[in-house]
Amino acid sequence: MKSLLFLLFTTAALAADAPLLKDDFSAPKLETRRASRGDWKFADNTATCTQDDELYKKHKDHGPIIFYDLAYTDATIRFAFKPDASTKSVVFTNNGDGHIFRIVFSQTGASIRAFPPGDKDHKSIALGTEPTLKLKPGEWTNISVELRGPKATVKVGEFSKTYEHASIARAKTNLSVGFSFGTVSVKDVVVEK
Repeated sequence: MKSLLFLLFTTAALAADAPLLKDDFSAPKLETRRASRGDWKFADNTATCTQDDELYKKHKDHGPIIFYDLAYTDATIRFAFKPDASTKSVVFTNNGDGHIFRIVFSQTGASIRAFPPGDKDHKSIALGTEPTLKLKPGEWTNISVELRGPKATVKVGEFSKTYEHASIARAKTNLSVGFSFGTVSVKDVVVEK
């Protein structure tokens, strides 16, 4: 009986520690993943896409994107991306009832934004600009975003900073990584409680 209880307790503890999402891109299909607005290729544990300019215009100047449908409020999200020299931006966003929190990496740095609820025009509030967080063509950039209540802690290499806005505490229903222009690869997507 003791060994059965130990087994049940251990199994429950391991399940509680399991990530909410782990995508190593070893398979072209994953139930919670939607790769769209381009011809995404899945090989060598990465997802790679080159922007199609016709699709970019068709989608109102929005480039290729990978969505993950996942319900969470507080979580730590990690992933890596590698842009080429033609990439103008890489965007991480999470959504719930509209956009919630976003990081836009560009050739001049990063912009961190929050979206107040109820704004039908998707107007955001700038939480910060980080000129040191520029796109690095041909290099992998590892990102960690920890969302806890109204705070978001962003870590990129040696950079770490916490931003605060009440809208960050809202329930989320998905997250996405998208980009505009050039070719971008994404790998090692993990979401943990």
